[in-house]
Amino acid sequence: MAVKLRLTRMGRRHKPFFRLNAIDSRSPRDGRIIEKLGHYDPIEKDAAKQLVLKKERIEYWLGVGAVPSETVAELIARIGIESKHYKEIKAHRAKAREIAKKKGKLFDGTQKRQAELAAKKAAEQAEADKAAGEAKA
Repeated sequence: MAVKLRLTRMGRRHKPFFRLNAIDSRSPRDGRIIEKLGHYDPIEKDAAKQLVLKKERIEYWLGVGAVPSETVAELIARIGIESKHYKEIKAHRAKAREIAKKKGKLFDGTQKRQAELAAKKAAEQAEADKAAGEAKA
């Protein structure tokens, strides 16, 4: 049986709440769980209450071969548990970012927003220089 560590969505509309569970990989997202390992509340303002996990049990499941989802890997990295899968994901993402940089393409939304802001500032600067040049003439 292949075990995955993944999130189950709870809560109501526009108020998401997630439980971190150990689940058989063949079962659906909200299907039968093996063990509840904690919860994640993205709406909670207090960082201590936002992510509540059972660190020992997560380490146990990772030790016996459970594979965390990408989101779960990032969440458990916050409490100091880095799985080998998370390291592979980070390495793969860094490699993809370098390839995109060599091709001159933008990799993710953050880089796109930074490029848009830089272009906007350059346009504003050019407009200000043009206005200053006309005022001198």
